[in-house]
Amino acid sequence: MAEQTTASASPRAPANQPRISAKAMTFTESVIREMTRLALVHGAVNLAQGFPDFSCPQELKDAAKAAIDADVNQYAITWGAAEFRAEIAAKVARTYPGWTVDPEREICVTCGSTEAMIATMLALVDPGDEVIMFDPYYENYGPDTILSGAVPKLVRLHAPDWSIDPAELRAAFSDRTRAIILNTPHNPTGKVLRREELELVAELCQRHDTLVFTDEIYEHIQYLGPGGHIPPATIPGLEDRTVTINALSKTYAVTGWRVGWTIAPPAYTSAIRKVHDFLTVGAAAPLQAGGVAAMRLPAEYYTGLAEQYRARRDLLCASLTATGFTFRPPDGAYYVMCDTHALDPAGDDVALTRRMITEIGVAAVPGSSFFANPADGRHIIRFGYPKRHETLRAAADRLTGLAQLIG
Repeated sequence: MAEQTTASASPRAPANQPRISAKAMTFTESVIREMTRLALVHGAVNLAQGFPDFSCPQELKDAAKAAIDADVNQYAITWGAAEFRAEIAAKVARTYPGWTVDPEREICVTCGSTEAMIATMLALVDPGDEVIMFDPYYENYGPDTILSGAVPKLVRLHAPDWSIDPAELRAAFSDRTRAIILNTPHNPTGKVLRREELELVAELCQRHDTLVFTDEIYEHIQYLGPGGHIPPATIPGLEDRTVTINALSKTYAVTGWRVGWTIAPPAYTSAIRKVHDFLTVGAAAPLQAGGVAAMRLPAEYYTGLAEQYRARRDLLCASLTATGFTFRPPDGAYYVMCDTHALDPAGDDVALTRRMITEIGVAAVPGSSFFANPADGRHIIRFGYPKRHETLRAAADRLTGLAQLIG
């Protein structure tokens, strides 16, 4: 899976070492979050981990503070406060006409989208089931698959446009396929799945009785215009077999709140709720009140969000081009996957990113952390741009020293 998440069968610790589970020995800590820790130590501009350095909407803060002042400090209903679930369903209906969600039976509020994905995997996948993932992929999906006992089946996204080969996708499906993980807009590539790609997924899922687990945390951060993002749950044939995963984190600039949710048919939601209950009990009650305020923001908020991120993207991409990186500008999310052949012919992405942090003061993520085979990412690094313009300009100034550093 993600960097060093695969290993030989049944690894064992040396006899004189504390014993940990074989599952935990097959993957490392998050490389992305490791880069953040290094950036903090060295005072680097952090374009590695995808969190904003600007404020969330005031409405969210006011609602959360009011909830705390009103002593909303105890457990919410395990699967989410009723008002929050109702507002999630209402926002879905406004944003995607024709998609109706029952807040009483089809939503589970979780501790972020990270918990939503692992709760979904543990609830709906059995050990030995096959789960299809696109490679490269967000690094959490590999350990999620391992922890649920599933067998990963990888389908390559082909650079430079990160296209899907239909024949390769068809070949990955079998009667052993339990689920396919989608992420649209996609981290780390910025790819937004097109309707014809989703219709192919629908055809194959119906043929093989397969579920879709779709991570749509970047749904409003896309640059294709109205209708650019298409939720898989709205594609004919996927309505009753899709678990949609989302969160407040990216859309509302509150990555530390850890409030997410799943939307799924009632039987799947019931299973997810049970697993969620025993994983975390529930998401923070006063922050769910902030979520109610978030769901009530007007449509103009999301239009402005996309425009603001487009400007950030263009600012960073200009500096990356000037530095000597090559890349395809992302269609969505807020990351740029850069080819480093011109700057780092030897192709040591880990060494390059560490030197960038310690010697020029800019943090990025080594591409190998997103590929099942780390060698596939050795000429790639990922930059994120959920930052103020002055932060991106500071990074651009420092990046001018990269050619000298490598030379």
